[in-house]
Amino acid sequence: MSTQHIRVLIVDDQRLMREGLRIILEDAADIEVVGEAENGMQATQMAQEKKLDVILMDIRMPVCDGIEATERIRKQASTPQPRILLLTTFDTPEMVIEGMRAGASGYLLKDCSAEEVCSAIRTIARGQILLQASSAAQLLAGLTNPATPSPTAQVETNGLTMRELEVVRLIVKGHNNTEIASALSVSDSTVKTHINHIFAKLGVRDRTQLVVLAHQSGIA
Repeated sequence: MSTQHIRVLIVDDQRLMREGLRIILEDAADIEVVGEAENGMQATQMAQEKKLDVILMDIRMPVCDGIEATERIRKQASTPQPRILLLTTFDTPEMVIEGMRAGASGYLLKDCSAEEVCSAIRTIARGQILLQASSAAQLLAGLTNPATPSPTAQVETNGLTMRELEVVRLIVKGHNNTEIASALSVSDSTVKTHINHIFAKLGVRDRTQLVVLAHQSGIA
């Protein structure tokens, strides 16, 4: 994340929505709008060309929708990768699931307030995960699949240690590696090692998937 401003790209196929979001964000002293895109294809290209902290991404767009764009951006080699906040009028389990599985870090409905949008961007930029309460409930309910082993069974089978469980719970609360290291009185490198072990044992690729699994399994 930028040390002075959170650099944001606005992606929405409606010009009026883009202009409205720009006005809202430019009123925040710590947020800088560095570009706009009207579809996911443009967003994918701009994510390669610009230094971005957060992409405010609509889901329903022509040419390339927000979920597909999120997947493409996650596959790009840029480091660090921008965090993606999905913004949509739709609140269904399917869309929440698809968006988070694609690699989004948060999900917000378009009926939220200007303050909520800015707060969500700051949360995402800090490396935390954000879901509205209704979306989180739908996400966890929608991920339940009787045909697959329960998350609890997965956690038990893969055998997290007590220290690893502590790390998981701190991640779920939104703490970064340095904060976890301080809470557990260990080094940052030790925390990174624990997280790598947790990801390998649970078969998750990032913190977003870990948080979903932790909530679903009841270990959060």
